[in-house]
Amino acid sequence: MKKCMAVILAAGEGTRMRSKRPKVLHEAAGRSMLEWVMRAAHGVEMEKCIVVCGRGSEQVQERLGEKAVYVQQAERKGSGHAVMCAAEELKGFDGYTLIIAGDMPLLRTETIASLANMAEMGGYACTLLTAQLDEPYGYGRIVRGTHGDVAEIVEEKDATDEQRKITEVNASCYCVRTPLLLDCLKEIKPANTQGEYYLTDIIGILNRKGEKVGACIAEDAQECMGVNDRIQLAQASKILRERILEEHMKNGVTLIDPQNTYIDAECEIGRDTVIYPNVTLEGHTKIGEDVILYPGSRIKDSIVGDGTQVQNSVILEAEIGEHSTVGPNAYIRPDSQVGSHCRIGDFVEIKNSKIGDGTKVSHLTYIGDSDFGEQINVGCGVVVVNYDGKHKFRTAVGDGAFIGCNTNLISPVNVGDGVYIAAGSTITDDIPANAFAIARSRQTVKADWKDKRK
Repeated sequence: MKKCMAVILAAGEGTRMRSKRPKVLHEAAGRSMLEWVMRAAHGVEMEKCIVVCGRGSEQVQERLGEKAVYVQQAERKGSGHAVMCAAEELKGFDGYTLIIAGDMPLLRTETIASLANMAEMGGYACTLLTAQLDEPYGYGRIVRGTHGDVAEIVEEKDATDEQRKITEVNASCYCVRTPLLLDCLKEIKPANTQGEYYLTDIIGILNRKGEKVGACIAEDAQECMGVNDRIQLAQASKILRERILEEHMKNGVTLIDPQNTYIDAECEIGRDTVIYPNVTLEGHTKIGEDVILYPGSRIKDSIVGDGTQVQNSVILEAEIGEHSTVGPNAYIRPDSQVGSHCRIGDFVEIKNSKIGDGTKVSHLTYIGDSDFGEQINVGCGVVVVNYDGKHKFRTAVGDGAFIGCNTNLISPVNVGDGVYIAAGSTITDDIPANAFAIARSRQTVKADWKDKRK
């Protein structure tokens, strides 16, 4: 297939979504609907992708950046008018143009490729995607001619009783030879009192010109589902997640309970990894091989190395090495790096810090804005005091250090290699390598104090 243009219609108001956000930017399984559609459009090699925007166009452009060319549909006057807004970008192009609604996230790249290949191989002026529905009420019916080509699209309200029995419906996805498309757009007339221009009118115009119009029936009618409200968004998200999960299972990932596992589209997972129920993987997360993710964990935009285990913990924009354990109830915050063979235990919080290989932070500890070396033992209740109320400072701890329970490290402070810190110490000054530090007041015992108090 030669290169195509793509026009994605993304200017709909989406009033039924009841949202401040443009409808096409609502997400399903980790991607916006518009991004799903753009991905499907790349079932063919793309010359240019044109997105027709309406309200919230700034948000659309911010989300997609340089992936598309943007045109504005200031007044919403139907699908035909939306394509008219993109006409200037199509001039001079001799190939085919794909026209796709921006609220069809279930479209597959293979389906778009089939639609475009049918147009080119069959010498069609236009091919349109259709679906066979058991209950076609409300959809435009596909009326075929004697040779099987599309004669017209009849809307529900205009259909005869016999035409309403047709189960093949229009899916609002077209592949049209560009020069013919531009000619047809000039001939479309307003169809109602609102002055709307319907793109479906090009089918009749092409037939009158003696051009061939074909229909490509989607193998899975679900692909043709448009999303108009949050109920349909939830339905589409469920279908997309099922596809994603099936793909991971085919690639060697064990999902204990797929119906209660949530994995975004961009996530990568190595083989022989086991994922328990109620695990959520978001964004561009990458999970290695032989990993075990126990119930209740959320991991976003992070890397988890081979053989690591995560229990009931949150990991955000961080990196965990190989053969480490995290949790239960740990919180690894953005810009943190945990090495290999580490232990990050229960109720440990790590923020913007590096933890070296083999270091153990077993429980009830906060490490923020710090650089901890290798083979360190961090006792229970250790706190890095990194904030003085105005500024944040960093602390460094050398390899092989032993930090006793309930130690406070008042940043900025540098603790050398092999240092021992006594439990209950508050460290405010640097400690040289291999030293022992104790910073607490001498214990005082007052005998018979209780009786004297009375």
